[in-house]
Amino acid sequence: MPPDPRRQRRGVQADLTGRNAEALARGALIRDGWTVLAERLRTPAGELDIVAEKAGLLAFVEVKARPSLREAAFSLTERQQLRLMAAAEIWIATHPGHGAAGMRFDVLLVAADGAVKRITDALRQG
Repeated sequence: MPPDPRRQRRGVQADLTGRNAEALARGALIRDGWTVLAERLRTPAGELDIVAEKAGLLAFVEVKARPSLREAAFSLTERQQLRLMAAAEIWIATHPGHGAAGMRFDVLLVAADGAVKRITDALRQG
């Protein structure tokens, strides 16, 4: 059966939206003094959108793009949270010199109008 062109277009659009949102998030992090260590980092456990560090504090940043900040805020599933934590463990194991001042999980919400909001320390392993 040939691929559905509508589905392919949606996939291309979703990828473009994600890349644009990640660029906005990266810019916001850099403006706030963070050094971006990795982007779109694939691990056996899943992908980390952005890994950044500031003054020894390591942040694993998930970027969520939706039409509004409110929709973005509610889009991180429990399964995604577990994947992020597992991917972060892989990063930490392979980069032991990072995060001397601590580590956290942040979520950067990006709305369709380009608004960016950061939720610091959004996930807790518990």
